Amino acid sequence: MIGHWTLQQLQELFGGEVTCNTSFINVSTDTRTIREGDLFVALIGPNFDGHKFIEQAVEKGAVAVVVSRTLDMDVAQWVVEDTHRALGQIAQANRQRFTGPVYAVTGSSGKTTVKEMLNSILSQGAKVLATKGNFNNDIGVPLTLFSLNDEHQVAVIEQGASAGGEIAYTTAISNPDVAILNNAMGAHLEGFGSLQGVAEAKAEIFSQLHRSNGYAIINADDQFADFWLEKTKDNKRITFSTQSSSADLYASDIKAAENGCYSFSMNYGNESICVQLGVMGQHNVANALAAAAAVSSQGLSLEEIASGLKGFAAVPGRMFPSKSKNGALVIDDSYNANPGSVNAAIDLLVSLSGESILVLGDMAELGADAAEQHKRVGCRAAQKGVGSLWATGALSRHSVSAFNADAQGRGRYFNTQEDLTAALNEAAVQGVNILIKGSRSAAMEQVVKSLSEGD
Repeated sequence: MIGHWTLQQLQELFGGEVTCNTSFINVSTDTRTIREGDLFVALIGPNFDGHKFIEQAVEKGAVAVVVSRTLDMDVAQWVVEDTHRALGQIAQANRQRFTGPVYAVTGSSGKTTVKEMLNSILSQGAKVLATKGNFNNDIGVPLTLFSLNDEHQVAVIEQGASAGGEIAYTTAISNPDVAILNNAMGAHLEGFGSLQGVAEAKAEIFSQLHRSNGYAIINADDQFADFWLEKTKDNKRITFSTQSSSADLYASDIKAAENGCYSFSMNYGNESICVQLGVMGQHNVANALAAAAAVSSQGLSLEEIASGLKGFAAVPGRMFPSKSKNGALVIDDSYNANPGSVNAAIDLLVSLSGESILVLGDMAELGADAAEQHKRVGCRAAQKGVGSLWATGALSRHSVSAFNADAQGRGRYFNTQEDLTAALNEAAVQGVNILIKGSRSAAMEQVVKSLSEGD
């Protein structure tokens, strides 16, 4: 039975010591969300020790704990050398019981959107387990995979990383049948060292593909496409493109509607179908193709794919449109930011009719080149015709300065988010389009919240 385990079974597979055998059907690492009957894994990090919360976990209903030392407590214990490693082993064992297809998706930008598009397509005919929220790291991926149960028929796992080796670790746990690499951009450069380092780390998602029936899904438009194709030369592959008909699956006749959403013809083999997206931005055409290529590897028809994509709706933080209290269009793209995704946001903003204001918070983890990267974004915004660029954050000051050099002083820098919010609320009126973006650390969702109707 998927998702139903005993401590003795884990000991037989991975060793360690079991003080008392018991069964469990869910795993938790957080006492704030623990449920009756859970196995609590006491993780240890630089600034925390989960062993300090075991008593609280038991009080809240944990029936067993994973620990690195035997405790003088009346609770079943699996004692191991490394609780972090044990969490991965538990999830890996549960995944191995699952016989349905597992899709894994990574990339510097768009991976969550691709994951949700996959969910929209696949859930038309199957019970899908998909990563929730930001559970895409070395803790979130194992927790997601352990939530697989006998009801699920398909799994869609998002895998992120901020340094090399992290995707290799989570891929060894997820063991995907279909691995999707959306793109490589200048995100988390501090951890990867260079853009080449980003490309190499993202390619780790292909490391566990079975040669005879595993599929690599590759963006043929990315500058590292040839590198990834070489990496996967022994695997089955499907390439996708918004630019070239030589890709296996490609888009043609791409058209924008007045609301910023796109339609296109999707071509695969000798077949073609019109796809209408309900999400804003031309970059989402590429995201849709990534999802389409992935599910086509498992035999879904173009009709099923087009239907699922049509039903996909934007989620808050990712090109999510709403109206301000005074009628301005507010596009919430605040979930995260890197130079590539900001450029895509600029392209969307200038495609809309009306006055445009690009609101930026800092792009984090860009390394030594951070200031220059912010300047480039400001220059591009001016060159593309963005009406105004407003920003807050130490690094975003460079974006405003570069923007003003080309845009005759239409950029504004604010020392605090509160000052920015106050000015925006005055400017957010009918006929104005405001796009808000920044890295997670910039907390630009607070700016979005201040503009919402009824606040």
